[in-house]
Amino acid sequence: MDFSQNENQKMIADMCRDFAEKNIRPKMMEWDESQEFPVQLFKQMGELGLMGVLVPQEYGGAGLSYLEYVTAITEIGAVCGSIALSMAAHNSLCTGHILAHANEEQKKRWLPKLATAEWIGAWGLTEHNTGSDSGGMNTTAVKDGEYWVINGAKNFITHAISGDIAVVMTRTGEKGDSHGMTAFVVEKGTPGFTSGKKENKLGMRASETAELIFQDCRVHESNMIGQEGDGFIQAMKVLDGGRISIAALSLGIAKGATKAATKYAKEREQFGKPIAQFQGIAFKLADMHTEYEAAELLTMQAADMKNRGLNVTVKSAMAKYYASEVCVRSSTEAVQIFGGYGFTKDFPAEKYFRDSKLCTIGEGTSEIQKVVIAKNLIKG
Repeated sequence: MDFSQNENQKMIADMCRDFAEKNIRPKMMEWDESQEFPVQLFKQMGELGLMGVLVPQEYGGAGLSYLEYVTAITEIGAVCGSIALSMAAHNSLCTGHILAHANEEQKKRWLPKLATAEWIGAWGLTEHNTGSDSGGMNTTAVKDGEYWVINGAKNFITHAISGDIAVVMTRTGEKGDSHGMTAFVVEKGTPGFTSGKKENKLGMRASETAELIFQDCRVHESNMIGQEGDGFIQAMKVLDGGRISIAALSLGIAKGATKAATKYAKEREQFGKPIAQFQGIAFKLADMHTEYEAAELLTMQAADMKNRGLNVTVKSAMAKYYASEVCVRSSTEAVQIFGGYGFTKDFPAEKYFRDSKLCTIGEGTSEIQKVVIAKNLIKG
């Protein structure tokens, strides 16, 4: 199958590279050090259509496909993983959930603000006691007339503090019941809806991560997405697409690390010649480039299947699993190739190294991806 870039992808790639070099690279280490979430940058990205890539034009989005979406995240991620992660979470999770499962009135109500980044979106599934075991969540929603009263907390939530709107999964039935969870949209300013502690992270430090807290938070029934009990099924479908975005994020970090390491290896001389000419370094570069291309093909295949409306549960898990592991290996090798300089913040390798690890954890760990893949293979 031909996955060579089409004209749209080439245009998106050029635009994203240019934007990242001008607006992200000069400030990214400052944001990283201070853990600043640069809200205004995302407003600029919204003006370019990067915060509503998959949203149809009728709702104010760019109306592009998953192939363009993967291209955009990859190019942004090649410069800064934090910015690409927040872009992916906004597009795939919060916006993606509403786009895929909300009714027409809800889409018209929320998508135009999300697609333009007038509003930044968050998505709440994970809790302190439920990471991989999301079916055991403790956050509950109890019916009270036309309202639902939500109590509980979500953690490790991207944009929990700065977000203007959140799609939140709650338990409306028994623990472990896949039809006992319901999704609600909660807007900032709703009484009883607050944010908690901001996490001090190893990497992805400019992508805000914090708690969402609900204390007798009353949400009108018109904010329910789909039917009561549909939340878990919706969330799993959203994650199928979200995992493609994390695969794309992984590609971006791997691409950036590989490019930086290759350039350095050609310039750095030891024993009278560039270190790229030593087999020990050359073989590392060969592995990095080969694994990147393999991960890219797998990710593009998943994106193509998503575009065609096919079931991508297994393929997106494969893409996310493989690309994220390649991302970690590539960034690790980049640090090694840079040597002592790779351990300093004056060179780019250490940031790729720190950012890469999240890719094997977020939106389902590598181990969970293998569970998903194996379960579907055995079932078949």
